Amino acid sequence: MKIENIDELIEDVYTQLNISDYIKDHSEAVYQRSKYITQHYDNIDEDLIKAGCKLHDVGRIVTSDIKHAYIGADLLRSIGIDEKICKITEKHIGAGITPDEAIENNLPDRNYIPETLEEKVVAHADNLVHGVTPVDLEFVIQKWTNKNMKKESIDRLIKLHNELIR
Repeated sequence: MKIENIDELIEDVYTQLNISDYIKDHSEAVYQRSKYITQHYDNIDEDLIKAGCKLHDVGRIVTSDIKHAYIGADLLRSIGIDEKICKITEKHIGAGITPDEAIENNLPDRNYIPETLEEKVVAHADNLVHGVTPVDLEFVIQKWTNKNMKKESIDRLIKLHNELIR
């Protein structure tokens, strides 16, 4: 997907949705982390990765809980953003959310598992940033363990990491 002017698109969304500096800074850190993940890939849509990273957390203007992903995707849809970017936003939580986990969290009936390479990269780049600080897999595993995340979620995280990091 070639986006005519990616930076202009992102700035327009930031302005329309009144995105906070913190979300912008976190999203920039996620974008920088995505470069670490994709450094050995030559079959990746860099514009889509950039847009996905920079816009993945727009739903946080409404809520900071798990629902920010689908809310953000719906906000982006409402202002006419490409569906590929909306899907990245919708699927960026952890290493994905299974249908059973979606029910447990009262999420709408949607697919929350990242499938495309770009969806996976943005989700995992977000995992590997704490606030604005890059972190490693061990940090994320410990954080998720401390939050009593299910073993299946941590296993999915490790599998995604092993799939992406070359």
